[in-house]
Amino acid sequence: MARIALGLEYDGRNFCGWQTQSDGCGVQDALQRALANIAGHPVEVIAAGRTDAGVHAAMQVVHFDTRFDRPMSAWVRGVNSFLPDSVAVLWSCTVTQDFHARFSALARSYRYVLLNHPVRPALQAGRTGWFHAPLALEPMRAAAQLLIGTHDFSAFRAAACQAKSPVRELHNLDIRRDGDHIIFDLKANAFLQHMVRNIVGALVYVGKGKHAPFWLAELLEQRDRKFAAPTFAPDGLYLSAVQYAEEWGLPVTQRLDF
Repeated sequence: MARIALGLEYDGRNFCGWQTQSDGCGVQDALQRALANIAGHPVEVIAAGRTDAGVHAAMQVVHFDTRFDRPMSAWVRGVNSFLPDSVAVLWSCTVTQDFHARFSALARSYRYVLLNHPVRPALQAGRTGWFHAPLALEPMRAAAQLLIGTHDFSAFRAAACQAKSPVRELHNLDIRRDGDHIIFDLKANAFLQHMVRNIVGALVYVGKGKHAPFWLAELLEQRDRKFAAPTFAPDGLYLSAVQYAEEWGLPVTQRLDF
């Protein structure tokens, strides 16, 4: 039995999220169907992290087991020939049986791309978030620093989140402007469901002047979702990197060229 790791990217607009569903609408479903055509048997893949409906991935890492030996190119070009245009395998490699795409990951990174412009996007619709009113970067940056570290992020998790603990370690949260876009880069050991989108929503409230930066510290202390900002749209959210120890010998596990 061989264990194979894959790196892939996908546009989440046509899927109901990463996780397999009974009607086959998940990215996982599409990938497993394509892999089965190459493997010659049913395949179950495990991902570094689950993305929600409408959320994209510039670098998702998965692993699966197969009984048959195939050239690494078959797991890339061969699998891609069976995938919809919105999903592509970028690389493949053989890993040892103790590698696990989820549990071996040291950290995950997400990027949220927000168009800050009075007029909604058309060409970028579904691929960038949008907020019409001007946003001030410095208050948002000050607020972001209050979230760095290990905290109970209950105020920023979805009501349906199934994580056993709301405690996460946020390594960094960088905010920068690129023309009419504001880019949010977050890295943590792991994320709760909707955590990034809820953080972005709270930061937008600060950026537009509805709350002072210290409001985010108060939200952390209250640990109650009802006091926070609404969940921001999934459109501009990308899983951008997954970090692993060098010992696994994986190819590039980060893509931030967008």
